[in-house]
Amino acid sequence: MVGCFMNKRQVRIVALCASVFLSIPTVSFAANAIPNPKVSAPTKAQIAAKKAAEKAQIAAAQIAAKLAAEKAQIAAAQIAEHAKAAAAAAATNQLNSAQNILKQLTAITINKQVQLNSAQAALHVATNQSKVATAHAVLTQVAVTEANKTIGRMAANAYILGGGFTTLNSVLESSGPQDLIDRLSILNQVGATDAVALSHYKSAMVIARTAKEAALAAKEAQASATARVYVAKEEALVAQSAQSDEVAKLRAVQAQLMAELLTARNIRITLQQQLALSQLEQSSANTASHTKGQARIWPDRGFKGRSTTRGTDAIRTKALAYAKEQVLARKPYVWGAQGPNSFDCSGLVYAAYRAAGLGYPNWSRLNAALFFVDSERVPLTDLIPGDLLFYSYDGSVQNIHHITIYAGNGMMWEANSTRAGLLYSNMYSVPGLMPSGGRV
Repeated sequence: MVGCFMNKRQVRIVALCASVFLSIPTVSFAANAIPNPKVSAPTKAQIAAKKAAEKAQIAAAQIAAKLAAEKAQIAAAQIAEHAKAAAAAAATNQLNSAQNILKQLTAITINKQVQLNSAQAALHVATNQSKVATAHAVLTQVAVTEANKTIGRMAANAYILGGGFTTLNSVLESSGPQDLIDRLSILNQVGATDAVALSHYKSAMVIARTAKEAALAAKEAQASATARVYVAKEEALVAQSAQSDEVAKLRAVQAQLMAELLTARNIRITLQQQLALSQLEQSSANTASHTKGQARIWPDRGFKGRSTTRGTDAIRTKALAYAKEQVLARKPYVWGAQGPNSFDCSGLVYAAYRAAGLGYPNWSRLNAALFFVDSERVPLTDLIPGDLLFYSYDGSVQNIHHITIYAGNGMMWEANSTRAGLLYSNMYSVPGLMPSGGRV
């Protein structure tokens, strides 16, 4: 196409230029680059070493990851444990606070009951004094009435005798010496009688007025005593209500554990629950010490316990020996203690059988009421040494407040109280014996 528009000379010039251009050698743009060295194929040893290194790296990474996970788990466990310990400490502090509150409420309740009893006694005295004073006032008024009648009769007699019956008229009108003597004697007697009657009347009036004033004062004292009884009764009811609310919280813990014992039997009692049970047992014991009319032995209401036992004759013998040793050592009684230096009633029972070989899950630290549920019922006539005895202030299981170990021949080993300590005593020395014992 180009040749069509150029002359021959132009064509020859183009052809010449093209031949010159084609004769120039091609220059590579990579002429100045560093040539790549020749790489030889890796050997089997190198391949194996590489794979081993890769496996080692993977294993190291896995170990590092596992260690990191374990550290994280340990850290999480430590945090959880610290949180659990903090929660346990908080719960313990709360229960200790509740125990202090319960102690204060119990002391207030007892004090208010003492005040009520004192006010009722004062009212009884005031009522009797009022009755006596009123009766005396009535008698003195009768004496005044009688004296008044005597004065009236004397006035009537004087009127009947007339005004001429005087000493002068008696002298003038006498018919003789003897008649005169008789008239004068009568006049003397009438005068003396009048004086005595008048004196009696005046005395009766004074006595009656004094008796009436005493009767009114006695009635005022009786009214005041009645008001004090009303106030004391109201205060006692308020204190008892507050105490009952705190006791109800503790009974809820006991009721829950009772239900678990009746189903699962083997349960683990936490420290907080132990404190709650101890507080309830202490509260029930305080109530029992102020409850009148407790039966020597309560009637059988069909309460059930375990259907099996865990102990043997050998275990019971060892438990008895341990309890005897603590009593003879005169160890002190301390609420919530379970040995080795001090005990409360359920703490002694728990420690005795623990020393004899029983332990969790067959044996846990309970209070007296829960030991009743967690032991086999045995009639009192079938007791053997090592069986447990229970005491309630109203015959119910929830208000069982004392537990002992039967020693045989109607005797028992017990942690009695802070005042009496640990004792070897008669099984009937504590009122409110439950109708059946418990066999471990």
